[in-house]
Amino acid sequence: MTYPTVTVRSLLAVGALALSLTALAVFAALCPAAPFVPTGPTVSFTEYVQPASAASPPFAAILFVPVTWLPVATLKAVVVVGNVLLLVLLVRLSWRFAAHRHAPTPVPTPAPVPTPVRFSLPSVAVPVLSWFPVLLCVAVALWLEPVLRTVLFGEIGLALTCVVLWDLTRPDHALGKGFALGVVAGVELAPALFIAYLLLAGRPDAVRAGLTALGSLVGTMLLGALVLPGASLDFWTLRVFETGRAGEGWTTDNQSLQGLFARALHTTEPGVGWAVACVVITFAGLWLARRAVVRKGLETWGILVTALTALLVSPVSWSHHWVWCVPLLAVLLAEGRWRTAAAVALVFAARTFRLVPHEGGAELRLPWWQQPLASPYALLGLALLAYVAYRCHAPRTRTATRQRATALAGQLPASNSSASTIR
Repeated sequence: MTYPTVTVRSLLAVGALALSLTALAVFAALCPAAPFVPTGPTVSFTEYVQPASAASPPFAAILFVPVTWLPVATLKAVVVVGNVLLLVLLVRLSWRFAAHRHAPTPVPTPAPVPTPVRFSLPSVAVPVLSWFPVLLCVAVALWLEPVLRTVLFGEIGLALTCVVLWDLTRPDHALGKGFALGVVAGVELAPALFIAYLLLAGRPDAVRAGLTALGSLVGTMLLGALVLPGASLDFWTLRVFETGRAGEGWTTDNQSLQGLFARALHTTEPGVGWAVACVVITFAGLWLARRAVVRKGLETWGILVTALTALLVSPVSWSHHWVWCVPLLAVLLAEGRWRTAAAVALVFAARTFRLVPHEGGAELRLPWWQQPLASPYALLGLALLAYVAYRCHAPRTRTATRQRATALAGQLPASNSSASTIR
């Protein structure tokens, strides 16, 4: 039997992850803010009242009732450990997402002759060989601000992103594709924009997935209405239109267009200007996503453009909602755009919006030169949309570039004797 060889590179990857997790544990112990967990009494469906600040449909309350059954200390540990494991899964999904979607057009080759070699290797060999770069990426991604905030404060962004990315990257003919996306949209409304993306993708299979997601979303609404009729009626007829319910949209934690406009205009109510900008960005983003897929075959950027558009036009996109930075960086690295990836990673790691004055309404009095520091994610999102628009009008890239992207995305070279037989 041939077992995977432990190399210096693999030891460095494991060591980097161990060091990163140790630093995270120390940081969490010294951080004055503990992870957010429900500390109130167990939710009773017969007595449930929609909280005044709740921005999620009642279906989300039904889905997360079981977490109130755990002791607070146990729940904190489960949330932190679970989010770290979800980060590993997200990096793995992003790795495969970038590698698969940027692979060159398949060239007909003779079918390989079946040999008994692949049966003589342990089934765990493939994951072990490809997990070391994933662990190294996890060690680095853990310190991106959206990821770190999600882990420490018990947010669900990593879980939702994993589900959406997994569902969207399944084959178009996969059974039930779109169902998981609809469930996620029933928990947080922003991912519902992916349903419009599927319906506009221009492929019959994608449209079928979009209709499945739409039916799944309607199903979550009906379930919420069945279990919590009063709260559902209140949410879908009144609360869903109150954009300020989730919190103060002008704070630097809000990295959406609303936060950018409010801080730039020095007002808590950005008004018509922000509303018009949201409508324009929504239509432009969906058009750009469709063009990237239909005209250029850039399915990765079609998905990423939709995610960025949803984050920008959402009334509130807290910094931890931007965990889509992980698949974004994976795609940039897969394309060999190392300097761009480094610049994007720096934006998500610098935490510049924490450096500007942000207490007592100081965000509304920032001078012009501090505005970019207060809205780094929103400005980066707009810049990336402009980049994709330029790329969609540029000449097609050469096949050699795509082949190099495949190698950078983690494909094993075909010339390796023992490793090449393991796929």
